Amino acid sequence: MAADEAEFIAALRRLKAWSGLSYRQLERRAADAGLVLPYSTASTALGRKTLPREELLVAFVLACGLDDEEAASWVAVRKRIAVGEPITATEPRAARRPRWRPAFGFAAVALSLALAGSATLPMNVGEEVEAVQATVGR
Repeated sequence: MAADEAEFIAALRRLKAWSGLSYRQLERRAADAGLVLPYSTASTALGRKTLPREELLVAFVLACGLDDEEAASWVAVRKRIAVGEPITATEPRAARRPRWRPAFGFAAVALSLALAGSATLPMNVGEEVEAVQATVGR
């Protein structure tokens, strides 16, 4: 999620793009849900650098097609940014997989094979396959 106001507004812009709806269509969808979301206000909110009002945010995310639970998540992040709280471990940022993990895994496997020694490795793959087939055939 967003760490500051600018990132939050950028995320709202991405949400609007994801919805594929115009500002007028968002206004109609909000009205159908009993919410108020003037198209000009929504447009202005996404053009500013400050956080939108909570009511506007809820109407906007619901009109974009999110559910009540997702809207509550957006409100929680908005509140956190508004009071200046840091990002916590319970609020994941974009999922990124560290690049060192696969290399670490391969190194661990290589090390364990090296420590195990060649005595545990099959000398002849053909003999190993025959042994497995004989075991399965029993």
